[in-house]
Amino acid sequence: MIQSVLKAIDLMGVFTPQEPCLPLSEIAARADMPKSTTHNLLATLASRGLVEKLDNDSYALGTAIISFTQAARVNAELRDRAAPLLREFADVVHESVYLTYLDGDYALYIYAIETSHRLMARTAVGDRVHLHCTGVGKAILAELPRDHVEDLIARTGLPGFTPHTLVDPDSLFEELARTHNRGYSIDNQEHETGTYCIGVVIRDAHGKPIGACSVSGRDPEIIHSRADGVVSDLLYTAQEISRRMGYIPAKSALIMPRADRVKHHDM
Repeated sequence: MIQSVLKAIDLMGVFTPQEPCLPLSEIAARADMPKSTTHNLLATLASRGLVEKLDNDSYALGTAIISFTQAARVNAELRDRAAPLLREFADVVHESVYLTYLDGDYALYIYAIETSHRLMARTAVGDRVHLHCTGVGKAILAELPRDHVEDLIARTGLPGFTPHTLVDPDSLFEELARTHNRGYSIDNQEHETGTYCIGVVIRDAHGKPIGACSVSGRDPEIIHSRADGVVSDLLYTAQEISRRMGYIPAKSALIMPRADRVKHHDM
């Protein structure tokens, strides 16, 4: 491996959504590199637009990264096929709608249609989140073998994000069994307080879980009185995304019919 390339990648990983701009000294300290090496690598990255130097002598990731993300395989193969279906669903449900990809032990948000009612100001796209505490994550976990999930828990743990997060393995497996049986997951303020979510798994041509889509909002009725209508449309949307990925249900009886479109926020 080329060490200078690895060091450059490490530098880019120092920036976060919470701290998108950092001074040279802080970048060097976090990357555990000499300031001179850090400066030279940042200058090289800046020459290709991957990093930009700001007027206050701080640095930030550059806009050239955006074009790379658009060409990423998961975006070209999954996001671009799913986006029209998710936009149609969002027009009906009038809540935030998300698409995630199973990225190792985490769910990676790759597409979002977000409402103005969302608690966080920035978009979720690009976030990698734990699986045990999110609607998209539990939808995926419910379709994985138990030993696979146990291995994942051993690696990532079950950190608590709110008082509602399932941090006990037995409780989580009970919830995953319910999720599998009903065909969709429920996130009852388990990742963000005041946020409610329903998620459905997305499969590839071999039937393997590769991601999930979800509807999320601040209205608790999403998972209560509005759930039947929301779930019906979300199941159909996830099914059609999976079909565009090559998935064919083993039995025709398992195919979800298109629901009559209603405005779920009026329910």
